[in-house]
Amino acid sequence: MEFRFEPVGFVVSGAGNYPQEAPRQAVYAANEGVIELLPGRNFEQALEDLDGFERIWLVFVFDRNRNWSPKVLPPDGSASKRGLFSTRSPHRPNPIGISAVELVKIEGLRIHVRNLDLLDGTPILDIKPYIPAADAFPEAKVGWRGHLPPGGAAIEFSEEAAAAAEFIRSHGGPDLRNTVQAQLGSRQLDEKRQRLRKLDDSTLELAFRTWRIRFEDGDPRRVIVIESGYSPEDLVDGAPDPYQDKALHRQFLSR
Repeated sequence: MEFRFEPVGFVVSGAGNYPQEAPRQAVYAANEGVIELLPGRNFEQALEDLDGFERIWLVFVFDRNRNWSPKVLPPDGSASKRGLFSTRSPHRPNPIGISAVELVKIEGLRIHVRNLDLLDGTPILDIKPYIPAADAFPEAKVGWRGHLPPGGAAIEFSEEAAAAAEFIRSHGGPDLRNTVQAQLGSRQLDEKRQRLRKLDDSTLELAFRTWRIRFEDGDPRRVIVIESGYSPEDLVDGAPDPYQDKALHRQFLSR
């Protein structure tokens, strides 16, 4: 049996472009984005009356994930692998996800939302209103997750690191604040799945594409400094530029 679906729209401003930038859950995100619905399909009428809801469900496709495994090791502190269907892993037999996000406003076919864990370009299959009386069961048992401490790891930035992240973002680079929250916001770090390098007993370095993020693994986890991952030799004129970002790195280093 086969089912065919078509997107009703796409995320045009979200958590980033790469899977490593996606927050683990929408509730742990701290961002804003836009869902843009496709024109010519009467979606303007379909959106009527939605603006009175504070939250909405987004049904979407994990379009950048291809493989799945029946057992996975969750990134938030589980000591052993768990059955896929007992987790929120984005790698699934049918790559479909759901996310409850905060509705900010609707402008035509553009739905502005807050705290989303979807990447730019993510296909949206459906939108539904979040109804607390039907969707919220705060006393429900949560299986193996009930043995984990609540919440994620707290993150803070030094003044220098915060200024560096803002400079990079405002000059067209990745939103490294969001990346840090996505990569370091879990209770447990995983050197096998993350590009981590231990510098000393308490200091580690996270590599994200061509950037290096140095942080102290305490409570909270504190980002000390953000640095370029290029060497001086990499940044000389005429050097290969496969990521097309060396001009930004030169600006960053000379700021």
